[in-house]
Amino acid sequence: FVALASTAPTPLVARAPPNIPSYSTAQTQLRGLRVAAQGSSTGYSRDLFPHWNTVSGTCNTRETVLKRDGTSVVTDSACASTSGRWYSPYDGATWRLASDVDIDHVVPLSNAWKSGAASWTTSRRETFANDLTNPQLIAVTDNVNQSKGDQGPETWKPSLTSYYCTYAKMWIKVKSVYSLTVTSAEKSALTSMLNSC
Repeated sequence: FVALASTAPTPLVARAPPNIPSYSTAQTQLRGLRVAAQGSSTGYSRDLFPHWNTVSGTCNTRETVLKRDGTSVVTDSACASTSGRWYSPYDGATWRLASDVDIDHVVPLSNAWKSGAASWTTSRRETFANDLTNPQLIAVTDNVNQSKGDQGPETWKPSLTSYYCTYAKMWIKVKSVYSLTVTSAEKSALTSMLNSC
């Protein structure tokens, strides 16, 4: 008797960004965030957050996240992804073209600007926009990322409620690491999302 391998495709599992805190750590970090009204967007420009820096060789931050979050990713000599599979944990979609995937800044650049980054140096904003150490960058369906825009969890959440817990923990970790403020509505939404853990 010879066992035959299944030919059914293996479902993709979301690859998690690094350093997502535990539930209890996220609760502690959330309690430590300063609640304040959202600041002004006056002066904001994405250009003030230099992003997609070169990480290694010809690979920039976007390409690095595509490789990290994808499965069987093949790149060309310029480090562009030519094939692979990406699972978007926000909506559960699976993609085979890198062009269908955006790299989401979990805490959007504009949101960061209005919650403390307006006073940062360009160097600190650049670090924030290219952060591969904290759970700030994640590969997701492009139009889902575009619909999120610069919204916080008080007005936008992933369509998969099963991802609320992880999303909240990532958001809280990033806000905590960078000492960004939260609004009262944002804190309430994060508390509710953590309760789904």
